[in-house]
Parts: sequence; structure tokens; C-alpha cells
Amino acid sequence: MKKDVFINIKGVQTADGESDVSELYTQGNFYKKNSSYYITYKESETTGFEGATTTLKVENENKVSLIRFGNPRTNLIIEKGVRNVGLYETEHGELYIGVNASEVNVDLNENGGNLEFKYSLDINTSHISDNEVYINIKEC
Repeated sequence: MKKDVFINIKGVQTADGESDVSELYTQGNFYKKNSSYYITYKESETTGFEGATTTLKVENENKVSLIRFGNPRTNLIIEKGVRNVGLYETEHGELYIGVNASEVNVDLNENGGNLEFKYSLDINTSHISDNEVYINIKEC
């Protein structure tokens, strides 16, 4: 059963020694299907992805899929200890980005909870950035 939830997402991106912190407060849906948790929310102009819908699929304690429908389209797999190649669409075309997760921490139950993951991004194995994402989910 889908629940309406408040979602707080804090992201830290570090590139070339400089860190950029962003935070998003939004409403969305949270539910469990089979053994996976799903967090879904609509993007806004603030995030730069207005009109898109983002879904985080938490498959297990080591793997999260980030799927963005709309414009731009994105499909990234964040899996602890594994380098995955994902699709990231830009206005100039599609990029295939390497995603290498060093940490995935899942503390979710039917009422919400916390999800954290840390990963690096690369293009053609050239390092682009280190990223940290902290997500808190609470029932409305």
C-alpha cells in the first residue's frame, strides 16, 4: 500500500576539492513491493528536473536504483562494492556514467526511515565527483 510521505534529501557533491551541499524537502510516495522499498517523488524547478518523476528502488541493504522518468531520463544503480554503468541523459545527448558505491546504509520499515549512500562518478574511468546522499522519510 502506498503511503504519502515527507521526504528530506540532502546531497553532498565533491569535485576538484570543492564541496556543494543541496537539500530538498518534498512530498511523495513510499511503499514496499515484493522485498523492495520504493520512494517516488516529482521533481521541481528547484532541482532542475521540473516535470520528471524520480523513483528510488531499494532492492536490499547493498543496492539502490535511481530511476528518473521524464526529461532528463536517468537510470543509475548504486551497489556497494560494484562499479555499474548507468545512463544519464543531458540536453546534448546521452552519457554513460560509471557509478561506484562505497557505502549503502538502509534503515527502512513500513513507516519510513533513513537511506544513505556514498558513491563516486566517472566518465570513461575518469573520476568526476564523490557524492553522499542522505534521505529521511516520514509519514504525512
